[in-house]
Amino acid sequence: MMMRKIAIALLLTGAGTNALAQQDYKPAFVFAQHQADVMLKETNKAKNPDKPNLVSPRTLGRNGELVLVPTRDWCSGFFPGNLWFLYEYTGAESWKQKAVPFTTLMEAEKANAGTHDMGFKLYNSVGNAYRLTHDAHYKDVVLEAAKTLVTRFNPKVGSLKSWDNRKEWKFPVIIDNMMNLELLFEAAKLSGDKRFYNVAVTHANTTMKNHFRENYSSYHVVDYDPETGAVLHKQTHQGFADSSSWARGQAWGLYGFTMCYRETHNKAYLQQAEQIARFIFSNPNMPADLVPYWDYDATDIKTQPRDASAAAVTASALYELSTYSKNGKKYKATADKIIKSLHTAYQAQPDSARGFMLLHSTGHLPAKSEIDVPIIYADYYYLEALLRQKRLTEKKPVINAAGTLKN
Repeated sequence: MMMRKIAIALLLTGAGTNALAQQDYKPAFVFAQHQADVMLKETNKAKNPDKPNLVSPRTLGRNGELVLVPTRDWCSGFFPGNLWFLYEYTGAESWKQKAVPFTTLMEAEKANAGTHDMGFKLYNSVGNAYRLTHDAHYKDVVLEAAKTLVTRFNPKVGSLKSWDNRKEWKFPVIIDNMMNLELLFEAAKLSGDKRFYNVAVTHANTTMKNHFRENYSSYHVVDYDPETGAVLHKQTHQGFADSSSWARGQAWGLYGFTMCYRETHNKAYLQQAEQIARFIFSNPNMPADLVPYWDYDATDIKTQPRDASAAAVTASALYELSTYSKNGKKYKATADKIIKSLHTAYQAQPDSARGFMLLHSTGHLPAKSEIDVPIIYADYYYLEALLRQKRLTEKKPVINAAGTLKN
C-alpha cells in the first residue's frame, strides 16, 4: 500500500504542472481510480444499520465525516455515475461490478414524481449504465424515469416544475432543470415517442425566454402562475442576490444549451451557449485560474469561497461546445486551462477527503450549507470533462454515444 501511495504521488507531482497542459489526462485517472476505491471503503464504513436508506456519498460533514444520502436526494446518482465513467475509461470489469449495486439502488427512483431531478439521479447512473452495457433492463428504467418526469410538465407554463411544497412559489423553475432534459432527449431516441423531445424543447425555449438577462447571465428561479403561464417573480435563491449571477447556475445554463444544440441542431441554442460562455469569461470577477467564486457579483469578491463544481461543469460543457462553434479552439483551450487548474490546485491528496477528488466546492452559501467542501457532483463533471478531453485528444467524437470502452 505504501509503495502504491508513493507511486501515485510521484505520478501526480510529475504531471501536475506540464502534463495536463499537454492534455495528459492519464495521471488524473490514476488518481481518480485510487480515490474511488477509497470512497467505496469509506462508504461501507459510514453505513448505519439504523439508517439503511443512507446509501450514496454526497459531501463531508463539519467534522470531516462522510455524509451519505438516500436515493431520493438529488445528488444520489453521481457516485454510481463516477464508477461507470471509470469503467468507460479502463474497460475493466471490476469497475462495472462496483457500479452495478449502486445503480440498482437508484432504480427505486424511476416512479418518484415528486422531483424534477430525474436526470441527475437516473440519467447519470442508469443512463450511463445503459450507454456502456446496452442492457435492455437499464433502457426500460430510463424510459420509466422519463415518463415520470414529463408528468411535471405544464403546457400553459411551457416548463417542467422544479420544486414542490414551497410556499413562496407557485410553479418554480430553476436553471438547474436544463440538465434533466438530456434524459428526455435520450428517451425520445430510445422509444420514438416525440412527446419526450417536444417537452424538452418547449422547456428549453421557455427557459431561454425568461431566465436570462440582457447580458446573458441567468436568474436561478423563475416562478410562474400555473393557471396562466405568466411570470410572477424572478430570483437567485442560491446566489448572493436576486440580481446576481450564481456561478453554478451559469454553468448549468452553458451545459444545458450546449446539450440541447447537440440534440436538436437548433442554432438558437448554440448561440445561447456561446453568449453564456462570453458572459462567464468576460466577467471581471473571474479569477485568473478560471475557477469562479461562488457568485460573480458577491461583495468583497476576493474573500469569497470558490466553486470547483461550477468550474468542472463549465469545462465539460466547453469541450462539447468546442466541437460545434467557430470559436472551438478558444473554448477547448479554456477548458484545458480549467482542468489544469483543478488538477494542480483543487485536487485532494491521495487517500484524503474520504475519497473525494476535488476540494473547494460551494453548494448553498445563503443557507450556510456545503461551503468550501468536496461535493460529489464536482467529481462527476470533472471525470466527464477528463473523458471528453481524452476523446478530443484521440480525434474521436466528444460524446461517446455508442458507449465504446477503452481497448
